[in-house]
Amino acid sequence: MKYVEMSKQVLEHVGGVDNLNYVEHCATRLRLHYNNEKLINEEALKGIENTLGVIKKAGQVQIIIGPNVNEAYNDFLEVSGWKEGQNNEAGSAKEAEEPQKMSFMNYLNKFGNFMAAVFMPIVPALIAGGIILAVKNLLINYFGLDMESGTAVIIDAIFNAAFTFLPVYLGFTMARRLKMEPILGAVLGALLVSSNISGQEGLSFLGIGIPAVDYSTSVLPVMLGVGLMYFVDKFFKKVIPEIVIYFLKPLLTMIIVVPITLIVLGPIGTLLSDYVGSGITTLMSTIGGLAMPVFAVAYPYMVMFGLDKAIMPIGFNSVATIGYDPAIMVMGFISNLCIGGSALAAATSIKNDKAKKGMIVSSGVTALCGVTEPAFYGALITRPKILIGTAIGAASAGLVAGIFGLKSYIMGGTPGLFTAMFFIDNQGGLGNLFLAAIVGIVGVVVSYISCRIIISRTKSTEKAE
Repeated sequence: MKYVEMSKQVLEHVGGVDNLNYVEHCATRLRLHYNNEKLINEEALKGIENTLGVIKKAGQVQIIIGPNVNEAYNDFLEVSGWKEGQNNEAGSAKEAEEPQKMSFMNYLNKFGNFMAAVFMPIVPALIAGGIILAVKNLLINYFGLDMESGTAVIIDAIFNAAFTFLPVYLGFTMARRLKMEPILGAVLGALLVSSNISGQEGLSFLGIGIPAVDYSTSVLPVMLGVGLMYFVDKFFKKVIPEIVIYFLKPLLTMIIVVPITLIVLGPIGTLLSDYVGSGITTLMSTIGGLAMPVFAVAYPYMVMFGLDKAIMPIGFNSVATIGYDPAIMVMGFISNLCIGGSALAAATSIKNDKAKKGMIVSSGVTALCGVTEPAFYGALITRPKILIGTAIGAASAGLVAGIFGLKSYIMGGTPGLFTAMFFIDNQGGLGNLFLAAIVGIVGVVVSYISCRIIISRTKSTEKAE
């Protein structure tokens, strides 16, 4: 339990477990939702060992851990005694909090935090399923693997388990985030992808026709359904007597939610998904050469403010509807590699402090692999001029990616060198992967050279003064 002492200190400086109303984590951050901001000691949190930084916003403290965040999360649960589904929102700490004026950024942050809680838990399954499909295609196309062999069948089964049942996973995580029984969200998702419902013609409920929709790998339909379930569940909690609520509430909730989802929300969600997918395809095919450089330059700051989580559903929806993501994962891939290149430039400019140099080199390599917080917060944000070089590299690589139409065929994870196989197309073709390699080289090299030039000129100016 490496993070036990860290967990004790974090718990102390966030006002104890009674000041928490939700605990979760994303790919690199432990996210603690609090009741009373006055009980948060942000300065003390910043000095805790085994943490890389602290961000406080929108009723939440984010402790930056890095790739081992799941271990830190489990240790924190053990130390704090927090249980999943626990709700302290009505505690005394809540009553002491003064109401805050909500701005647009507050709402945007809350939306991003919500999406992180819904999508991040399912990312490992998607990474495993997507990469193993890429491996299968490579084996079939270049190493003679028989498409009908047991190996190919099992690999396909792993892929389908990860992607076909996406509505089940989303239903579970979204219901859990909304503090309902998670299994009911999973049941709704399972119903949508069941062979009796998904894509079936001629269905009706009480004489009302149900549109035939293929819900496998879909995103919006189950999210709309669980959103409706939240309000229905909330209503029944108030009106059903406690003695029968355990049996009656789930039954009545599903009787109401399922027909409305199948008749109205599911088809609407599918239609919206198609429009979003078509819109992104049109955007990237027409002005991708202009849009992608801007996206890539802005991405590190979107991560800083948590806005990258708010746009994750766009990427998931693109993969589900058009088969690939031409924007979200691509801009993340470019940005992360450029941050890595910039950190390495900063490290190689250090001559007399070997320990500091080694630390920044390590953070740069980690950024190249997809986890940028150590490099961004530890090496770059304190040297704002270097970030100009990062932006130059990101714009250059983004221009290449936008003009030639780089695509990611898998959505999820922290894009970097370790997720390069995301760029192998669904038939195993390597052309897009070679384009990703060129884009990555441009980003790293241009960022590195630009940052070294900026560092050199900065030092020359300081000597002259």
